[in-house]
Amino acid sequence: MKRSFAVTALLAAAVTVVASPGGASAEVNPEMLAAMQRDLGLSKDAALTRLAAETDAVKSEQRLESALSTTYGGAWFDSTRNVLVVGVTDAAGAAAVRADGAVPQIVKHSAGTLDASVAKLNATSAPAGVTGWYVDVKGNTVTITTAKGTAGAAEAFAAKAGVSGTSRVVETTEAPRPLYDVRGGDAYYPGGSRCSIGFSVRGGFVTAGHCGSVGTSTSGFNRVAQGTVRGSSFPGDDMGWVQVNSNWTPRNLVNRYNGGSVTVAGSSEAAIGASVCRSGSTTGWRCGTIQAKNQTVRYSQGAVYGMTRTNACAEPGDSGGSWISGNQAQGVTSGGSGNCSSGGTTYFQPVNEILSRYGLSLVTS
Repeated sequence: MKRSFAVTALLAAAVTVVASPGGASAEVNPEMLAAMQRDLGLSKDAALTRLAAETDAVKSEQRLESALSTTYGGAWFDSTRNVLVVGVTDAAGAAAVRADGAVPQIVKHSAGTLDASVAKLNATSAPAGVTGWYVDVKGNTVTITTAKGTAGAAEAFAAKAGVSGTSRVVETTEAPRPLYDVRGGDAYYPGGSRCSIGFSVRGGFVTAGHCGSVGTSTSGFNRVAQGTVRGSSFPGDDMGWVQVNSNWTPRNLVNRYNGGSVTVAGSSEAAIGASVCRSGSTTGWRCGTIQAKNQTVRYSQGAVYGMTRTNACAEPGDSGGSWISGNQAQGVTSGGSGNCSSGGTTYFQPVNEILSRYGLSLVTS
């Protein structure tokens, strides 16, 4: 791979106030409201009513957990009735729950007892088939999930931890795995090299072609297996794309390297003279202006055509990273000269050409 930088390729919600059906106002994120309607099958009024009830339930739960103390058996929101249900271990507790406007349910085990059982399980070595355990508040038990055919081993695990009286074992086909976000500017590793992600597309992300040839396996910023290079062109162009596996989810975000991200809304091309910023895994977030378009750059590996010229700096490892103007994707880092100490010229491959070449759709807001 190419590592020198002297004119070479660089390897490497708004909140709104909405009136509730009852006339009271509540601050509701419109994106959350839309998602509730879509995913929970609610009307707008039903979603607002539920949000208001859930807000009241949070306050009630805090009061009752403190007041009931050792008789508190956990609480859950009943979305069919929009009420808070509170587990209690005695009748006196049930009366206190009713007085607060919630619905009581007599249970055998207190929340403290169930939490103590979880702590015991955490301190005990689990067999390979066990996939996890949690407090099932509605069932008033600790549920241990385990692979099909391994219930016996899971029950022995519960007995060893001393929680058989407060737990149950459930066989499941679920196989938990960690999930990671694909975000512009983050590092990724094609083979033994390091480059930067450009922009998320449906199924993966775009990047620089010189970062890896077709078929190259990639790993993410955390060195976890990530995907495979499905398209790559360099020289002539400097464009590529990586198809990610199911552990990775493409997001419409670019890392600003200050603890925040920029949301990508589209890919309208900015004019010459416009401000533009780039994100990369070596030098982070850097900005400049667009100086020229359709530049031919002659690298030692061959010429590339149709590049955009900027005065923003970059260094090895920033290759493939995002260029964005406002919230509009512009391109991916190709190469340049200089560095982020002395300054320099950097070129990017326009993103719309990459999307068109490979038939990809940008993930946007």
